[in-house]
Amino acid sequence: MERRTLGRTGQTLSIIGLGGVALLGLEQPEVNALVAEAVDRGVNYFDVAPSYGADQEAEKKLGPALRPYRQRVFLACKTARRDRNGAEEELRRSLSHLQTDYFDLYQLHAITTLEEVEACFGPNGAMEAIVAAQRAGLIRYIGFSAHSVEAALLAMDRFDFDSALFPVNFVTYLQGHFGPQIIARAEEKGVGRLALKAMARTHWAEGAPRPYPHCWYEPISDPELAELAFRFTLSQPVTAAVAPGDPRLFRMGVTFAERFRPLTSEEHRRLEEEAKSLQPIFRAA
Repeated sequence: MERRTLGRTGQTLSIIGLGGVALLGLEQPEVNALVAEAVDRGVNYFDVAPSYGADQEAEKKLGPALRPYRQRVFLACKTARRDRNGAEEELRRSLSHLQTDYFDLYQLHAITTLEEVEACFGPNGAMEAIVAAQRAGLIRYIGFSAHSVEAALLAMDRFDFDSALFPVNFVTYLQGHFGPQIIARAEEKGVGRLALKAMARTHWAEGAPRPYPHCWYEPISDPELAELAFRFTLSQPVTAAVAPGDPRLFRMGVTFAERFRPLTSEEHRRLEEEAKSLQPIFRAA
């Protein structure tokens, strides 16, 4: 499987990552098997957060499953707390759940408003805890995940982040105009790019059956279109994409990653036409 370098960190990541949401509802032996399969197929990028599942379910299950492979993988975690004390507490709890003494990447989770960014960087804000943790050797690199263009741009102006994790999806990119601005600023500042929602289609229709219960959006289930969408994302200047939160979709994504090739101009035009009929799950303001 192809690996790419994450910005200036020098770390090489598999072009697809396993997100902790995919572990929800699985028994521990199933989680162990999925993680072992991922590693065997060349996946070395794992991403999780305390908010994935009730009572930090994803962290508690990923920890023992990943322990045999810890020195071979790049483990990313997050905090949704915006205050110093809360972020420090969450970081130490996550380290315990994941049975590790450090994170390769620790991220501000899902910053969405300008006020959230300001809170993180204000007096006794979360960034104080994160920077202190890096100095103490508890984390190697610092990043953020964002669900708004404005928050992402402000965050990169406020701090020299190592990475940004944000939606890079053909519908949001082509119809919602969400993504190109973040990529451009990140490239300008040398910030590594990590992608979310590569295989998203649109919002769930009201009352529609939801065969992927842990996906809050409707993922693409048609394999041909899903692969085109995945290849669209990985044809942008990003390092890796976190797969949707379902084991079936993760395995599909790994297959796509194993045979990845850049999108052609004709395929790009096909996705442009497909996107015209869909509502993006994110839009630039």
